[in-house]
Amino acid sequence: MAWLSKTLELNTGAAVPIVGLGVFASRDPVEQAKATPWVLTALQAGYRHIDTAWIYGTEKPVGDAIKASGIPRDKLFVTTKLPWNHIKRVEWSVDQSLKNAGLDYFDLYLMHWPHSVVFDENEPRPRNTDGQLRLDDTGNFNDTWTQMEKVLASGKVKAIGLSNFSIKNIEQLLTTAKVIPAMLQIELHPYLAQNDLLSYCKAKGILLTAYAPTGYATVRDDPTVGDIARKYGVTPTQIILSWHVGRGTIIVPKSANADRQKENFELLILNEEDVKTIDNLDRNQRVCNKPDEFGNVWGWSMERLGW
Repeated sequence: MAWLSKTLELNTGAAVPIVGLGVFASRDPVEQAKATPWVLTALQAGYRHIDTAWIYGTEKPVGDAIKASGIPRDKLFVTTKLPWNHIKRVEWSVDQSLKNAGLDYFDLYLMHWPHSVVFDENEPRPRNTDGQLRLDDTGNFNDTWTQMEKVLASGKVKAIGLSNFSIKNIEQLLTTAKVIPAMLQIELHPYLAQNDLLSYCKAKGILLTAYAPTGYATVRDDPTVGDIARKYGVTPTQIILSWHVGRGTIIVPKSANADRQKENFELLILNEEDVKTIDNLDRNQRVCNKPDEFGNVWGWSMERLGW
């Protein structure tokens, strides 16, 4: 339980629980609607940090679970994200998200991607005939950030940040930003340690949150991770998550299983030798958002993403 009560401080002064629950539930609306019971299980187990997104389709289940839990709103830290097809209608989008969740404010609001995708009210992932996302290059993330700063000033969100941004694109954002991002959420695990980005964000006062923090089975099944797990008498997942929090990184692992939810906050302090061994697994390998056959990630090239 100690790790659930441990927090890090945003550049706004707000405290963020270092272990959160990621609430992604596939693209199936039926599966998304089933998230409420397992989010409630996590809240009952002591989780106070919940990470969702408009495009996940789980804002309403999260809000329903919060209501059912009876936990006071000010005891929770709730994050959601602006989708790539709403970048020209930010306040409208956050109002939708607040209505979905039945909340008066979000603690953190992230720009989900630097991409700008054509708005389609019925399809958040509109495609061209070649299967690529229908991008809208008349928009840009600097203008979107200006809108997010206005939403921040309105009080509808308490902090604003980014997701899937690189040093290159953060630098571009900072040419016009009046508010320094409070958080950057990225794919981060031992195979993708992102050391330069971690150092950069620490220097800027931007906290990092790791999504896909275990690296899925690809990393969990690594023999080196398994050897270290046996040494400590814990699971590979616990070793990987312990490595993250030791680096000062927030984690939002997703689990719908009550036992694994508890396992994900029963972490430990790794010795320096084992930390270095895990550090050496870094190979700049993405296991979640990987380049497709065009060499793009959701329509943008690796160069454009700064990855």
